[in-house]
Amino acid sequence: MKETKIYEGKILGLSVYDGKIEGRKVKREVIKHRGAAAMLAFDENKKVILVKQHRFPHGYVLEIPAGTLEKKEEPVKCAFRELEEETGYRAKKMIPLITYYPSIGYNAEIIHCFVASGLKKISDLKLDEDEILSVVKMDFKKLLSMIKVGKIQDSKTICAVLTYAVKKKLY
Repeated sequence: MKETKIYEGKILGLSVYDGKIEGRKVKREVIKHRGAAAMLAFDENKKVILVKQHRFPHGYVLEIPAGTLEKKEEPVKCAFRELEEETGYRAKKMIPLITYYPSIGYNAEIIHCFVASGLKKISDLKLDEDEILSVVKMDFKKLLSMIKVGKIQDSKTICAVLTYAVKKKLY
């Protein structure tokens, strides 16, 4: 397939591909993204560490901590780094939970979700200039209930929480 790069930004790019699949002419617009790591993190009281983050154009959204991989960064290293930056907590363990494509039809982004445990508060938040967020702690069952009634709409949070609930037979 022939790739034509349309746009290259700080965290994403846009390319148009022209070619053939099974003998048929196709044209595909694809958003390029390095991928992200997201963490379902439990503190010492088994509360889930969430962030209430401003996500333009949607406003404030309650979600699990997450961040974009740096160039050539391993997802697990990104998970440890982002958890510390966004929440001030350091995890002892980061266990893979699920990896998925949030918008498979037009987006190359892949999200690697982990379960973070053995948390210890070590610092204040280390946010980028344009990040607007605060930390929220919540009981897992309340979070699950918020997903069930549609109060949580963030895909990485929904995927991580429901996968965890199924694996632990909580749902």
